[in-house]
Amino acid sequence: MMTVRSRLARAVAVGAALALALPLAACGGGDSGGDADEIHILVYGDATNKVETQLVETFNKTSKVKAVLDTIPGADYQTKLQTIINTNQAPDIFFNWGGGSITPFVKANLLMPLDDMIAKDPGLKSNFLPSVFNTAVVDGKSYGVPMRGTQPVLLFHNKKVLADAGITPPQTWDELLAAVNTLKGKKITPIALGGGDQWPTQMWYQYLYDRVAGPELFAKALGGDKSAWDSPDSRRALELLRQLKDAGAFGTNFDSVKFTDGGSPALLSSGKAGFELMGSWNYSTHNDANPTFAAKDLGWTAFPSVPGGKGDPRNVVGNTNNFYSVLKKTKHPEAVAEFLKLQYSDEFVKAQLSIGNLPTTTNTDKFLDTATNPAYSKFQFDMVKQAPSFQLSWDQAYPPAATTTIHQAVQQYLNGRMDANGFIKAMQSLQAG
Repeated sequence: MMTVRSRLARAVAVGAALALALPLAACGGGDSGGDADEIHILVYGDATNKVETQLVETFNKTSKVKAVLDTIPGADYQTKLQTIINTNQAPDIFFNWGGGSITPFVKANLLMPLDDMIAKDPGLKSNFLPSVFNTAVVDGKSYGVPMRGTQPVLLFHNKKVLADAGITPPQTWDELLAAVNTLKGKKITPIALGGGDQWPTQMWYQYLYDRVAGPELFAKALGGDKSAWDSPDSRRALELLRQLKDAGAFGTNFDSVKFTDGGSPALLSSGKAGFELMGSWNYSTHNDANPTFAAKDLGWTAFPSVPGGKGDPRNVVGNTNNFYSVLKKTKHPEAVAEFLKLQYSDEFVKAQLSIGNLPTTTNTDKFLDTATNPAYSKFQFDMVKQAPSFQLSWDQAYPPAATTTIHQAVQQYLNGRMDANGFIKAMQSLQAG
């Protein structure tokens, strides 16, 4: 599960502009002039590297072509990757978020489609949950294999606060509005929102757009159809969000609260708020800060359905997974394919679960009892497995250059500094890559 630190690091990395190249020890791709019998694997540097190191060691026990793991500190990852990816320092395999994070590289003809590898080993596709695997499909071709854990967005709640107020977790939009009114009457902020970070606000848009319109509307917009943002469904989603805000759901100072400094989680755990919409890493955030609350009073459920909405209530939004993609110029595609197979091995699944990640392989459910919190992991896994659609977070589905525009638009529409027409115009200015 992603911690406050890693979620913030990802946000910083995605939004970063190209900067002066930093030295990268031992990094070299097919044309690097390094050892001809090596493949270099570049990953985001964090605690999860423990598992990646283990898998490299496993691979190297039997492979003549040896794998070398290179890391870049999280906050520098995206910037450095863009600096080296079209040079002789490029890796053979690299970590990414799928979607918009790799689309520019596909357009630049730098990545290897994995369809031939999949034809030889169908397990490279069939052993992963389809809603996750498809995040790294660009223009109908596969460019990534899932390699860490999934991070769906859930509606968390404080069990004690809801029980004291006589509220059950809402399954419909009307039930959510009723819960908001009840909690307001008890002088409790209904929903904690770290609006100061902007990306937590974005989560409300993602789910409402999906519940109202289904995944097709955002897919059209991402594909370059700017009229999608000005459609009746788009405007209805915006109206519902404004309805929730005007009902007092988020209180009055949500733009002064942040998730990344522990502010919004503290509102939930202290009983000052009833709900928080957040990525699945929220469990580990609470478990680190207040393990008693995490064990006793932290609850979770799916996002409510919307009456008359076209979106399936089982649909999920969030971060589908991280992926390994392959540079077209690698000299060792066969060795690369063998390494990618490890990402659906039992060893991979057990190692990821041991550090709190939730892999998206079809064999994950066999090992869920070994997870940090089996009930929580099983809920997430079933949620993702049953989801007809898993919509990638907007700021990851679009290329990094779009992040600032998206974040400012979602913040300013919710806080009233921008009307619906302004929001639509801002989103229509985005370039899909």
